[in-house]
Amino acid sequence: EVQLVESGGGLVQAGGSLRLSCAASGFTFDDYAIGWFRQSPGKEREGVSCISSSDDITYYADSVKGRFTISRDNAKNTVHLQMNSLKPEDTAVYYCAAAVGHGLVTTWDAMNYWGKGTLVTVSS
Repeated sequence: EVQLVESGGGLVQAGGSLRLSCAASGFTFDDYAIGWFRQSPGKEREGVSCISSSDDITYYADSVKGRFTISRDNAKNTVHLQMNSLKPEDTAVYYCAAAVGHGLVTTWDAMNYWGKGTLVTVSS
């Protein structure tokens, strides 16, 4: 059974940091790019970051560039999203998703597998 399980969400004050984790199982992790998406009420889902299967290419949305860092550990089938200098507008449910292939995928519908999300709340 394919699973993507997010963890690390919570409540943090503006300016603070959180580290999200995505634990994968049930598929060949090394063959998949992993992306992070977020959605808050009333807003469209946004592709936040993505890391290629070979760990050599990364993508960041302009809204998080310079503040978020994505990394992966293929030995542990895990991807992390380090989020620093958090802002109230970063408040959202954060989802990880997997897409087969060696490039970057930043579109929700193009992913093959999706997690159920973890809530991040940034207070002002």
